[in-house]
Amino acid sequence: MRRADRLFEIVQILRRASGPLTADALAAELETSRRSVYRDIAALIGQRVPIRGEAGIGYVLERGFDMPPLMLTSDEVEAVVLGAQWVLVHADEGLARAAADVLAKVAAIVPEQLRGQIEDPAVITPPSWSERLDAGVDVARLRAWSLQGRKLHIRYADEGGRETARTVWPFLVGYMDRVRMLIAWCELRGDFRMFRTDRLAAIEFRDERYPERRAALRRRWLTIMSARRDAGATQNH
Repeated sequence: MRRADRLFEIVQILRRASGPLTADALAAELETSRRSVYRDIAALIGQRVPIRGEAGIGYVLERGFDMPPLMLTSDEVEAVVLGAQWVLVHADEGLARAAADVLAKVAAIVPEQLRGQIEDPAVITPPSWSERLDAGVDVARLRAWSLQGRKLHIRYADEGGRETARTVWPFLVGYMDRVRMLIAWCELRGDFRMFRTDRLAAIEFRDERYPERRAALRRRWLTIMSARRDAGATQNH
């Protein structure tokens, strides 16, 4: 790997890391020596890249730092194209328009030799074979209420068609091949629940904010889902 490429990769690795990374960890991922990583970190800091840390403890990239978008790799372009294709097919109209805009922006900024991977890609997402059953649901507004941490009052029908009225705290909207899910804390059940959007008989978008932070709800739900998955894997063994 050329040094310029390695410097860029170090920034990318630090950008996606959730905590400090040691020189050993960076060296292992880059398949280079720890001494080279020390030199590269020093060079990046010398170029005013906001990296904090020290040898033996780890390095972090300060938030807000950006790199020129023209340095996308071939695989990164294909990842963007494949993800945008999926969103165009499966997401709501607002996100589908955004995905088309992303592809247009990427095509405008990547080097000429990579543009063909957007205009004539080697990756594809299968089309949607059935109509959405939640056509009357404003999924874009559900996303907005989830981001803003505002309450919803819903009437929800279970598999047998029985309806219940609930006040929920939405924090995620899940997109799957055939169905979309609203993930929320349910005041009625005092627990997390997943609601199929095609079973939402009515939605009242309330201005009231719920008391917990959305990020905290999301972390708790992900922890519970991970524990359930691990327990299921253990039982299967």
